[in-house]
Amino acid sequence: MPDVRLASPQGRWILLTTVLGSSMALLDSTVVNVALPRMGQDLDADLAALQWTVNAYMLTLAGLILLGGALGDRFGRRKVFVIGVVWFAVASLLCGLAPNVGILIAARALQGVGGALLTPGSLALIQASFHPDDRARAVGLWSGFGGIGAAVGPFVGGYLVDGPGWRWVFLLNVPLALLCVPVATRHVPESGDGRAHQGRFDVLGAALGALSLALVTYALIEAREGSLPVIVTAGAGVAAGVAFVHVERRRPDPMMPPEIFASRQFTVVNLVTLCVYAAFGGFFFLIALQLQVVSGYSALAAGTALLPITVLMLLLSSRAGALGERIGPRIPLTVGPLLCAAGMLLALRVGPDASYVFDVLPALLVLGLGMVTLVAPLTATVLASVATEHAGLASGINNAAARAAGLIAVAALPLIAGMGPEAYRSAAQFDDAFGTAMVVCAATLVAGAALAHTTIRRPAPDCNHPECRTHGCVTAPPLEGEREGEGSGAGS
Repeated sequence: MPDVRLASPQGRWILLTTVLGSSMALLDSTVVNVALPRMGQDLDADLAALQWTVNAYMLTLAGLILLGGALGDRFGRRKVFVIGVVWFAVASLLCGLAPNVGILIAARALQGVGGALLTPGSLALIQASFHPDDRARAVGLWSGFGGIGAAVGPFVGGYLVDGPGWRWVFLLNVPLALLCVPVATRHVPESGDGRAHQGRFDVLGAALGALSLALVTYALIEAREGSLPVIVTAGAGVAAGVAFVHVERRRPDPMMPPEIFASRQFTVVNLVTLCVYAAFGGFFFLIALQLQVVSGYSALAAGTALLPITVLMLLLSSRAGALGERIGPRIPLTVGPLLCAAGMLLALRVGPDASYVFDVLPALLVLGLGMVTLVAPLTATVLASVATEHAGLASGINNAAARAAGLIAVAALPLIAGMGPEAYRSAAQFDDAFGTAMVVCAATLVAGAALAHTTIRRPAPDCNHPECRTHGCVTAPPLEGEREGEGSGAGS
């Protein structure tokens, strides 16, 4: 049984290590969007290249995050976590030094691999190291400090873009890693759970899943060309997706066991997740561009403008979770997406010379309240839909689904809204397309609300409860790890 106490020096070092590691990935997920316009100008990149700058990272992260957790269980959580931190830092250095957009995109894909190794490992280290009496408080502190990191991310990113330059958005990860790695190797005990992963790793399943996402993403981004290679790529992406499902059904140790979807409520809540996080992914990709390209905000002002959403989530997510436990998930998962849809429709007012107080802030406050309302009950419903021993796996699948939804949205939304390759260089053209995109995002959220209202039911009284009560990341729901005395929740 783990026996490190939170009040001990070692406990504080472990908490610092995991916060530093997870903050690297959280900062990256919130600051890059703010830097996109300046990257495009400096590297002479079109809109498709900016889409790939975001999606290359999300692609490898979403495709490999379940496998990353399994590797930690087999080979040691501290070891894989440290490898992930080093990998992420080296890839960040490559991003910061990239001489052209092609190398930047490749380095971003490598960053996602590092993120897939360190993201599940940071929480797993806490659960494996701390005494059971201190574990809940340690997880709370970890998620709270991580949320603060997510909150300051856009502000820091905007400051760096307007000051030393966008490359420092990536280079900032290097000193964080230089602090994190020696602390981890010196103060964090090694742990693992090889019994949960005695079979072979599902590398083929992970590769097919990532390949399917990559091919479909490419087809959506390049679809405006309407060429034969795009059609062939789309067909190949669908075929890879079918092959992924076939492999997962036949393998004895699949990364994503099909039987977990035997729970109707688990399947439905993941469909709701796809709807809401597709809308969020599209919104946060476009709003940073809209504020700078159309409204004339600096990168710092655009990053700071988004702070109210994360602050609301930090302050109110635990209360929203408690409310969801009392009244059940159906109402929060219906009302939350509808509030978010209203916020995105209010964002239609964000145009040339938009007033922050009267045009931008109302949209962000309504959207933030909607996210507060739905995120914690969504996580609780995912956990309540499966047996306790599958809680971590269910959370990992839900987290990967959210990231995949954001990936597809960033690829598809500019196409649906009619954005050309040079759209972000023209304020008038981008503004028109942004309005269309916000309507599409709102409609997607309404569809998610309708699905939740008609299908979600109250979980059983003895359901699992989330350990991460405070959450500030807007790109995916919080990861939940394995429960004490059970197998790994990272997937196999």
